[in-house]
Amino acid sequence: MNGIRSGQKDGTQSSATAHKSITDSDYADYTASFAELVPGQGVDFHGAFHTAQFAMAVVSRSGRIVAANRALATLFDTSSHQLTHLPVTDLAGLGQTPRIRTACQAVLRGESEQMHCTRRLKLADGQLFWAEITLRPLRRDGSALLSVTDVSERRDLRERLRHLQMHDQVTKLPNRTLFFERLAIALADSATGRIGLCYLDIDGFKAINDTFGHRVGDQLLDAVGRRLVRSTTTGTAGGGHLVARLGGDEFAVLVEASSGPTQLTELAAALQAGLGRSFEVAGERLDVSASIGVVERSAVGANATELMQAADTTLYWAKADGRARWTLFDSERNAHRMTRQALSSTLRPAVERGEFTLEFQPIVGLADDSLRGVEALVRWRHPQLGTLGPGQFIPLAEENGSIVQLGRWVLAESCRQARRWQLEHSGDPLFVSVNVAVRQVWDSDLVADVVTALRESGLPAGLLQLELTESAVMGTGGRPLQTLRALSSMGVRIAIDDFGTGYSNLAYLSRLPVRTLKLDGTFVSGFRVSSPRNPADETIVSSLVDLAHKLGITVTAECVEGQAQADRLRRIGCDTGQGWHYSKPVPADSISALLGA
Repeated sequence: MNGIRSGQKDGTQSSATAHKSITDSDYADYTASFAELVPGQGVDFHGAFHTAQFAMAVVSRSGRIVAANRALATLFDTSSHQLTHLPVTDLAGLGQTPRIRTACQAVLRGESEQMHCTRRLKLADGQLFWAEITLRPLRRDGSALLSVTDVSERRDLRERLRHLQMHDQVTKLPNRTLFFERLAIALADSATGRIGLCYLDIDGFKAINDTFGHRVGDQLLDAVGRRLVRSTTTGTAGGGHLVARLGGDEFAVLVEASSGPTQLTELAAALQAGLGRSFEVAGERLDVSASIGVVERSAVGANATELMQAADTTLYWAKADGRARWTLFDSERNAHRMTRQALSSTLRPAVERGEFTLEFQPIVGLADDSLRGVEALVRWRHPQLGTLGPGQFIPLAEENGSIVQLGRWVLAESCRQARRWQLEHSGDPLFVSVNVAVRQVWDSDLVADVVTALRESGLPAGLLQLELTESAVMGTGGRPLQTLRALSSMGVRIAIDDFGTGYSNLAYLSRLPVRTLKLDGTFVSGFRVSSPRNPADETIVSSLVDLAHKLGITVTAECVEGQAQADRLRRIGCDTGQGWHYSKPVPADSISALLGA
């Protein structure tokens, strides 16, 4: 029988012969051990020991079995007599493992209360079973009780329960728990030192689920899972990769020993190709695609959280880039994303800390090159990144809503500076033009903010111009329209910025109180030389200027970069110009110097 020292004969030794191999001291331990094991008078503890269903043996302090009951002998397909002379470490291969051998010796020396282990053993008929083996001290002099329990059923039940806990019920694939367990193991011990992951979800799955119901949705997920498994075992994708369903319509394929990014991108392509064929589910022909985030990196220094964050980010890129595609993680792109997130999270505190400042770009009369007004442009003096232009943070402020707070500060500061110029310099006062975001119109009381800024600064309403983009005023009705009309009735100028780049629906010009159109620089760029590269540019600009003038609206040309442009725009009839031909955005003191010149 497996686990018993080789060279023994089967059950032919007599009891007397067996006991000759045991010292008198051992036999005394045997008798005393029983007395301590089953104390009391008149109890046949020898008979109880030998007839017990529980497999046991008494072990002397020298480490030999001095008594084995029938249950133990039956378990090992031998006789009790044949077991009685064995060292306990020869039983079931206990001595083959240094840790277990040392634990047994510690119990016999009285240094430990228990040795416990679970081993897989083989019966005489070749059937394998799991045995739980325990050695506990009986007396202070070192004798001990060995017990062996067949725990195969318990272990099988535990394995079945673990399988249920570790596998998805819909697809029968490994679930999120097992995936992260395998991921942790791979990160700790990758055969190649590198690890890869394809993280994907099914494009448009929610629509299928909502249209056909959860039953069809589950069948589709099951079919997708099987298709993914097949795709990982064919072609150049390699094999043996873990395919898991993480939840919903999200799946992951783990490459525990990656050979490099090429292997992962080829795998991603294979996964998409596998899903590219139609699915026949519950009598329905369904076509799906997947967006896949691909991450491949060294396992050294990586952790599961960072890997999954990278995979999630890359999956987002794949969807943002148009879906039905795979995208490989890009550290530079991720750094840009992290910078955006860092800026976004610090925008509100930055306003409170006074990290923003204003620069002003002159708006010049094309007829006489006189300074008519300025456009206020906000800058962020970031403590780590230096001075940032509006294009680097205004979109973020619009996304997270901090544009309302920032816009209110820009409005108030612009009005204060324009009033200061009015008081300090004689002549025609400058108007100040302030950009207003869509969210400022919808998410704040813009009229109240303007009233407050004008009242606190003392600036006349006619010297304030608010610039809105075409997208902000297109389809304007309800509250936004009332807001613009209220501002116009106060005397505030309303200008449409970047005119011609958006919807270019001229109908709203007759409904809105617009005072100025600011032509986008793309129209003006064709005027950089004396003869336009595209005559249509001049025709379009001329038509827009004529139309605006007939509606009582003035026109400002943006991005004027040279004298030739300025001359042509003046001949066409544009009223004012703005651009580096006149001045780049400058601090308030530079505008003061121009006014004093």
